[in-house]
Amino acid sequence: MPEMRVLVTGATGYVGGRLIPRLLEAGYPVRAMARDRRRLEGRPWSDRIEIVEADVLRPETLPDAVNGIHTVFYLIHALGGGDDFMQKEQAGARHLAEAAARAGVSHIIYLGGLQPPRPVSRHLESRRLTGEALRSGPVPVTELRAGIILGSGSLSFELIRYLTERLPVMITPRWVKIPTQPIAIRNVLDYLMAALQRPPERSRIVDIGGPDVLTYADLFRLYARLRGLRRWIVPVPALTPRLSSYWIGLVTPLPARIARKLIDSLKAPTVCRDDLARRLFPEVTPLSAEAAMRLALQRLDAGHVETIWFGAYSSGDEERLTTHLEDREGLLRDTYSIWIAAAPSAVFAYLKRLGGARGWPYANGLWRLRGVLDRLVGGIGYRRGRRHPEELYAGDAVDFWRVEALEPERRLLLRAEMKVPGRAWLQFVVQPEGKGTRLIQQALFEPRGLAGLLYWYSIYPLHRFVFRGMLRAIKQQVETSR
Repeated sequence: MPEMRVLVTGATGYVGGRLIPRLLEAGYPVRAMARDRRRLEGRPWSDRIEIVEADVLRPETLPDAVNGIHTVFYLIHALGGGDDFMQKEQAGARHLAEAAARAGVSHIIYLGGLQPPRPVSRHLESRRLTGEALRSGPVPVTELRAGIILGSGSLSFELIRYLTERLPVMITPRWVKIPTQPIAIRNVLDYLMAALQRPPERSRIVDIGGPDVLTYADLFRLYARLRGLRRWIVPVPALTPRLSSYWIGLVTPLPARIARKLIDSLKAPTVCRDDLARRLFPEVTPLSAEAAMRLALQRLDAGHVETIWFGAYSSGDEERLTTHLEDREGLLRDTYSIWIAAAPSAVFAYLKRLGGARGWPYANGLWRLRGVLDRLVGGIGYRRGRRHPEELYAGDAVDFWRVEALEPERRLLLRAEMKVPGRAWLQFVVQPEGKGTRLIQQALFEPRGLAGLLYWYSIYPLHRFVFRGMLRAIKQQVETSR
């Protein structure tokens, strides 16, 4: 039924960004919803979809998003939000359900989480309550409940990868022995597509999972075997979820606050309760955990990671991308420039590859040290890396930066997501000059109180050293690669 127009909410997220190409390939007209349309512009498929700006926490913005829509994919969550994420998730779901009913939407498809026998975490309970909020309206809802998703860039896969790669001896708490039922990301997409083709007359809940019931310890061993690593797992029952989250925060790119929510969800088994998925969608053949992990590793090795878990802001983050800083009062600037004997396209192509596995062109050890210090005070740290070594879109994360603006061959604006007493940006402006390019680099800071001013002026000498050195390194590397 390709003539049905579908709306994808959470289009900038891990699942949404992979679902849209599948929908387009099947011939469906797609409308994608984002709080800032610039987060979707520049994607390989952005010129083939309709983009609408809306926010489920602002119900007045929803009519334009849902009007003329047959099916809504609800892929929004606020795992990275604050302590009130449960209230925000339920409020957003109710707003969407009400707007969908008024617009005559026929079907809502929601990706939730497998539920344990008893409530064990606010995160999973919020997933359940979000489904109830969507079903509070008259529009039939298909709620697909999934557990661990295995795929290149998924939260669970990255957790497994970093812990297994970095720890020859793994001191493991009790939660790594709790059974769960992982599912490959491609099978999640298969089920979403299958649900689209079978609109129900009334709401239904469908547990989806792979054929294997495993523990995280099993998945650590499986990853180690596929990578040819020898790893020893030593159980320590006394390691609490809170201590586990700090441990994960130190070893992986996963912030401790998110790790805690994930670990709390593993206090009880999360497995499929019946075979309804097989009976409703017999065309879907779930992959084994080993096959899913092999595919994820192949994608990772080839550098073809479509989306990554930290690619989107949480729905609890109300911040929009900033593109114009010139009119901000009290903005502090530190500006440097250099002339490069290369075309603007060559300079900008180099800028798009900054960070991640390549690191930074000058004083890379200091960049990493800054990330370590940020991690020690509860920030995201440096290890997050980037989604793709070459591609870069507005909204992408790069180490502890977020791409706020990307104007090809003209401007790259990065906003700092590390903990600072204020708001900080790093901006690169590319200007043609003679037979080469003038590259202008600016550190921009909006201080918060006296602490912000003290922070800025204390690191000012370091800026001069690092940023001047970085410009010289960029010049040398761009010119020698011509």
